[in-house]
Amino acid sequence: MWLGFVGVAIFALTLPFTRLAVGTTDAPLMSGLFVAMGRAVAAAALSAAWLLWARAPWPQRQHWPALAMTAFGVVLGFPLLTSIAMRQVQAVHASVIVGVLPLATATVGALLHRQRPSVGFWACAVAGSALVVAFALLHSGQAGLHLHPADLLLLGAMACAAVGYGYGARLSQHMPAEQVICWALLLALPVTLPLALWSWPAQPLPSSAWGGFAYVAVFSMWLGFFAWYRGLALGGTVRVSQVQLAQPFLSMLFAVPLLGESLDFTTVAFGLAVVATVFIGKRMPVNTPHPISTPEHTKRSLT
Repeated sequence: MWLGFVGVAIFALTLPFTRLAVGTTDAPLMSGLFVAMGRAVAAAALSAAWLLWARAPWPQRQHWPALAMTAFGVVLGFPLLTSIAMRQVQAVHASVIVGVLPLATATVGALLHRQRPSVGFWACAVAGSALVVAFALLHSGQAGLHLHPADLLLLGAMACAAVGYGYGARLSQHMPAEQVICWALLLALPVTLPLALWSWPAQPLPSSAWGGFAYVAVFSMWLGFFAWYRGLALGGTVRVSQVQLAQPFLSMLFAVPLLGESLDFTTVAFGLAVVATVFIGKRMPVNTPHPISTPEHTKRSLT
């Protein structure tokens, strides 16, 4: 649970620093495509160096499909969708939309690991999703039941992240967690490198934009997964995923000093309500017909 919390604390700064990198609609900086692809390329370079230093073996043949799903979810889908959305919405707003991610991750984890959370757990999942959609509708600024395009992008990013977390956690049962994200980044390199070069900024940018880009490349795209996937492997995806309940609060708190944003009552109220549903769902029983034992390589790494 503590490893999971360390990963969540690192991820909580992703949205504020992404907004620093992409700017706003009135003052655009980096394109969302460059931030998403460029950070993956930078993290892939770090991954190659780390794998060589660790003398890591090549993944087994049966692991490549799961690595491809991991890369699709957390290397391509989530970074691209959030980078595009963050130019249109504030980080405080986005942190609440992504606040339903713990429930989505638990859902994917339950399916992949064939676990059976209780009816109460799923009731909390539905309630949390309803609160997130209601918040998006309330802040869409449009008449009627219409979602803001940025909210749809963020919900899509949430789905991509849940898939990437689930498959990455399953792979971490068979190989060290650090190698999972490293191989996923290298697998995606034929896609990310050409797109990063094509979308390279044409104009000089302020140091704050490059600072935000550096954070999401080194920490959000790489180091954060070292702790996150290890925590999911040790404690189980369904249980440890609920540590993400702290992420909306951390993101909103970080956005205030970093971006000068403010917290309104509605945002705080919905954030508390979403966190409450996740906290209650965490306490609901989860039945595991065939629990997975701790990997031997993980036991050795902890001694």
